[in-house]
Amino acid sequence: MYDIIIIGAGPAGISAGIYAISRGKKTLVLEQAQVGGIIGKVSTVTHYTALQVNETGATFAARMKEQALNAGVEIVYDTVTNVELTNDVKTIHTSKGAYQARRVILANGGSPRKLGIPGEVELAGKGMGLNAPRDGASYTGKNIYVVGGADGAVKEALYLASFANKLTIIHFENQLGCIPEFSQKVAAAGNITLRLGSRLHGVYGQDLVERLEISSEQNGTIETIDDPGCGIFVYAGVAPNTQMYTQLDLQDGYIVTNEKMETSIPGVYAAGDIRVKQVRQVATAVSDGAIAAINASL
Repeated sequence: MYDIIIIGAGPAGISAGIYAISRGKKTLVLEQAQVGGIIGKVSTVTHYTALQVNETGATFAARMKEQALNAGVEIVYDTVTNVELTNDVKTIHTSKGAYQARRVILANGGSPRKLGIPGEVELAGKGMGLNAPRDGASYTGKNIYVVGGADGAVKEALYLASFANKLTIIHFENQLGCIPEFSQKVAAAGNITLRLGSRLHGVYGQDLVERLEISSEQNGTIETIDDPGCGIFVYAGVAPNTQMYTQLDLQDGYIVTNEKMETSIPGVYAAGDIRVKQVRQVATAVSDGAIAAINASL
């Protein structure tokens, strides 16, 4: 039995854990994979106060974990399978057992969206759906394609361009959706090409990506590109991990909260990318986590 259970160990969950412990609450953080969430898998972390020089997602996540453990936050690595949230005492079922608390903070963020195109599943990890910091160097001197035009996608594209012979950004809109800092760096790079108003339509090959199809948003034409051994990195947004939270008020899949991070069920809070909000950044996730924990501790 805990005072507060937090589901998810990304920036929102870790922030919530640290604040809850500081208020004397017996606190448990449940995490399926590793501390850091999506931010722990990016090449670089930018635009956050007091970052270290050359901060990577891995180093940022490692420091979050160290801070949480030093504060006394208990982190259990397990998969949540079901939740019972409507009673005064909430029960969180996992693959290894069950945990209970009177307050629960949902901070398990989102998962990268899939494109749903031919070859996406079959060639995953074989040139398709790669991870920039893990796989980028393996494509040194090869052609790289990045799907997506928002900040996260373009930031990873800039990192990957340091390895690529040529890097192509494929984005369905007619202009990039990133901040000016990133678009200016793209324009200054000598090996980045933009395919705007376009979508990745399909990828094909046996043990690696051998060719890809790009479709036009304007006229629907499909171009086939032969590029054996190329690397394709997909950053097409994030889908909220709310499949288990059907008892809550949802909007487009995201959890509705008030300014205290309270959901429609008393004693249940949501923080970070999983909730309805305008801005999804590390800074806002950390803020959400702090607010949720402070209110859950009252």
